Amino acid sequence: MEMENHRPGSFTYMGRKFSDLSLNDDSSAFSDCNSDRSGEFPTASSESRRLLLSCASENSDDLINHLVSHLDSSYSIDEQKQAAMEIRLLSKNKPENRIKIAKAGAIKPLISLISSSDLQLQEYGVTAILNLSLCDENKESIASSGAIKPLVRALKMGTPTAKDNAACALLRLSQIEENKVAIGRSGAIPLLVNLLETGGFRAKKDASTALYSLCSAKENKIRAVQSGIMKPLVELMADFGSNMVDKSAFVMSLLMSVPESKPAIVEEGGVPVLVEIVEVGTQRQKEMAVSILLQLCEESVVYRTMVAREGAIPPLVALSQAGTSRAKQKAEALIELLRQPRSISNGGARSSSQL
Repeated sequence: MEMENHRPGSFTYMGRKFSDLSLNDDSSAFSDCNSDRSGEFPTASSESRRLLLSCASENSDDLINHLVSHLDSSYSIDEQKQAAMEIRLLSKNKPENRIKIAKAGAIKPLISLISSSDLQLQEYGVTAILNLSLCDENKESIASSGAIKPLVRALKMGTPTAKDNAACALLRLSQIEENKVAIGRSGAIPLLVNLLETGGFRAKKDASTALYSLCSAKENKIRAVQSGIMKPLVELMADFGSNMVDKSAFVMSLLMSVPESKPAIVEEGGVPVLVEIVEVGTQRQKEMAVSILLQLCEESVVYRTMVAREGAIPPLVALSQAGTSRAKQKAEALIELLRQPRSISNGGARSSSQL
């Protein structure tokens, strides 16, 4: 997953540069949005199975051309659905078919299906586009053919499966750097934040992954914070049973480079949650929480006092003695920061104007 050059945690404090201590292993916190999962769609009919077997034969190109032609609006909705479902199935697991289907001209008619008022037809179109987007060769063509806005509309008004697969398709397209801003400007960010807050587990996971990719662009970070992303991030990080602590923390850490993120974390009750993670989280979670707290506190006496009052120093001392080398250094730097307000007179609180 592409990241910005300025990594989370990359800053200088008291002459110590922390870019070398930035979070790594971030991609392992996210699983890729893959092709559609089994069980989400009706079992292929005997006709479907016959077509799939045919596809394995030398006539697969003819079959693909036949299916692509049936995506046209001159055919009935049922015929379009059947063709879209076959294309979805053919592109599910075979990269070579994804390329063949795109070369046969399927991308534009599939994008038209994403705007269909028939929700099942829309769902098939979204999922077929997702499968085609798994091939790097197809991403640019899908974006340049106008897929972004219809995918964003499906993210807003589609079935739960269409919303989730639209999020995945937008993630795939966002792996081309210039698409990130276009996707953000098309209104995807607040919809992904909503999916992160209200969706099921898979939807939350895929929304967080898409947001992580999109928010390497600064303007998308600001959009995410303005869309209220800190509320679901804090809630997911507070729930250790959510299996979303790492993903949410990585997204939050990425947002810390925009000033708007800091008051938003505090307002959503993020400080006690982050301190609890330092105390009882996994080693990676502890390091992520310390990274976020370090950036939260670096310019604000008010926030330092708040973090210290939450009881952060004892678990930080424990981490500085038993954590990984990076976690130890971050914990030591944060302890140093938190102890400063105690030795500063009340006049020193003026630096809180730097919030």
